[in-house]
Amino acid sequence: MRAIPSRFQWTMWCPKKPGPAQWFVVVLTTLMMVAEIVGGSLFGSMALLADGWHMATHAAALGIAGLAYLSARQHASNPRFAFGTGKFGDLAAFASAIILALIAVQIAYESAVRLIHPVPVAYGEAIAIAVLGLGVNLLSAWLLRERGHDHGEHGHGHHHHHHRDNNLRAAYLHVLADATTSVLAIAALLAAMFSQWTWTDPAVGIIGSLVIARWAYGLIWDSGSVLLDMAPDRTVENTIRERLETDGDRITDLHLWQIGPGHRAAVVSLISDHPLAPSAYKERLSGVPNLSHVTVEVEACQHQGQAPQISN
Repeated sequence: MRAIPSRFQWTMWCPKKPGPAQWFVVVLTTLMMVAEIVGGSLFGSMALLADGWHMATHAAALGIAGLAYLSARQHASNPRFAFGTGKFGDLAAFASAIILALIAVQIAYESAVRLIHPVPVAYGEAIAIAVLGLGVNLLSAWLLRERGHDHGEHGHGHHHHHHRDNNLRAAYLHVLADATTSVLAIAALLAAMFSQWTWTDPAVGIIGSLVIARWAYGLIWDSGSVLLDMAPDRTVENTIRERLETDGDRITDLHLWQIGPGHRAAVVSLISDHPLAPSAYKERLSGVPNLSHVTVEVEACQHQGQAPQISN
């Protein structure tokens, strides 16, 4: 088990510090997002508008991750946060995902209206902005590739899913997905311009809204699971039981939850015929991946007549 910091030194459980590349991508994608949203509104393209709002998803995820890190560091030594500030990023991700889900509904509605009542589209200008947006997406993906891959895949065996930071994971995957929607937007605008299929632009707008909604739902589920202290997985729980339930010792209560990216806490109650000191049981859990804080309560079987031992 990892060395546990003193009572209020929880800075090691803060969200991952954003690097220069991340902040550069935030600025770059924010500027491009504004250009696509304004351009889509001025030139009448729902495909471009949807692409701009979809670009907002990864810009928001990256920006919020940075702000969450700053807030978490600011309050890292605050004793009111019993298990540190590692969930700041998930709280921010949950809030931004709700907003993006509402945006997806709005884009879908506007696109459906334009399918029925088409409006003129300035195809040349819209295509130029969409191509520029695709270039920004590819550049962002290249800048975040190593960081997103390392952070998203770091872990031990099949434990990696719960080690990642939801904000950074969402941002990296959104960049890749947004590159796809940019290609769709360009294809729709080209098709409408050369074939007069005016329905292709709002149709891609609807597809873009579905993509945004899908990412929003996934992020709501992942971040909400952390905020509601859902048990990370059965594998770690089974490992804890295998290591502690020996020589007749039996776990009567076990709670396992995530307290920050790559960090979990566990509260364990055991009953034993020959109880040991709580530190002995903690030692058995040494090396369990990502288990950073453990509280053990040990009770002697009643026929042994021994008082319970409690670890804080």
